[in-house]
Amino acid sequence: MSSNRTASIKRKTNETNIALEFSIDGEGVSNIQTDVPFMTHMLDLFTKHGHFDLTVDGRGDVEIDGHHTTEDIGIVLGQALIEALGDKKGIKRYGNAFVPMDEALAQVTVDLSNRPHLVMNADFPTDRVGSFDVELVHEFLWKLAIEARMNLHVNVHYGHNTHHMIEAVFKALGRALDEATSIDPRVKGVPSTKGML
Repeated sequence: MSSNRTASIKRKTNETNIALEFSIDGEGVSNIQTDVPFMTHMLDLFTKHGHFDLTVDGRGDVEIDGHHTTEDIGIVLGQALIEALGDKKGIKRYGNAFVPMDEALAQVTVDLSNRPHLVMNADFPTDRVGSFDVELVHEFLWKLAIEARMNLHVNVHYGHNTHHMIEAVFKALGRALDEATSIDPRVKGVPSTKGML
């Protein structure tokens, strides 16, 4: 295990320019500037509840829509997470969190298994929150799961305010990943009977 579980990733395309710094063992400090204000808000919540440190400068072709920026932030955050985890020795590997947000309840369960998969069950009542396309929540989580090579299950059990439901998801994501990335002194090597993840 690296004693400095951090990563710095940049991604520049014809559509976006993303620079991101991530620390697993942080203090919940965020410095997030993106062209998609709702994602800025969600990433801030994710960071605070995961006790990570996260800096993001994310710019993109939002004159078209927020899709490319949101997607590429998910890609870069996933790449940063897997790089910061290093050899994964000593981690708990699994994490699960329920988070209520007023009338909404979300559950996020993760396995840092090196086998990427996303299952998402959420019936959002609206297609937009302000200017944000709600379908981009799935896009972000899908790309995050692929790039971080994690098994990610997201279940929004109920709710009727779309903002509250999505907010509960991002808070639960931070808390589940905080648990999964935590070091357990009882774990020798990687937490798998295969001997590798």
